[in-house]
Amino acid sequence: MLLFLFCRFPAGQSWLGFDGDFVFFAYLLALGKFLFIIGAMDTGSSFEGMGCLTAKPYIPCWLEPAFFILFGTLGMLTGHTSMQEIFEYFRMSDYNSVIIGIIAVYLLVQIAMVENSRLPVDDPKTHLELTMIHEVMVLDHSGFDLALIHIGTALKFAMYGTLIANCLIPVSWPVAGQFTLYFAIQLLFAAAIGFMESFRARKKLMKNPQYILTLSSIALMAFVLCLLLINQMIR
Repeated sequence: MLLFLFCRFPAGQSWLGFDGDFVFFAYLLALGKFLFIIGAMDTGSSFEGMGCLTAKPYIPCWLEPAFFILFGTLGMLTGHTSMQEIFEYFRMSDYNSVIIGIIAVYLLVQIAMVENSRLPVDDPKTHLELTMIHEVMVLDHSGFDLALIHIGTALKFAMYGTLIANCLIPVSWPVAGQFTLYFAIQLLFAAAIGFMESFRARKKLMKNPQYILTLSSIALMAFVLCLLLINQMIR
């Protein structure tokens, strides 16, 4: 829930925004993953311990370049480093900024899928022990603890949906229009996740790093485009 305090909501301000807060935001997410790993190891299961030391800890590390390049691009384009100010001053007003906005939305959707161990990186409904990533760490949880894990996943999806909404909602709209579009985007985001998972197959474990690092390449394309927009590469 603390992560939502850094997000800008329609017609409102973030509660804990400060310059460079997206770095703190990213590592607050990392802290949650660390506690999740500690919780899995606390069960005393050798199988969950194996999952804690293999794929799960490394996937967020592979995602970090894409996340930081994306927010560095948006910060350079708007001239601000606070998430509140980045989304407040970001405007999809011309063709180039629309392209950057589309790339940002695409990357946030893909990062949300990978962060929450969904297809094509992981399958939350898999029953094949050798290919489990997320499920191997929740096998010995039940009851209230398992409920908290699923609630945390839902909250992370809602948080990424809020970031996507911040990219798309015009600040100049009236309050009612902003809130209506916000909830519409959240519903569309949820439907898009279900649609994508219905037509995607899970990748082999050895292909996951290549797929995730491709997201960093796409973020780098947006960064280069932003440099061209502010005339930093043509001197």
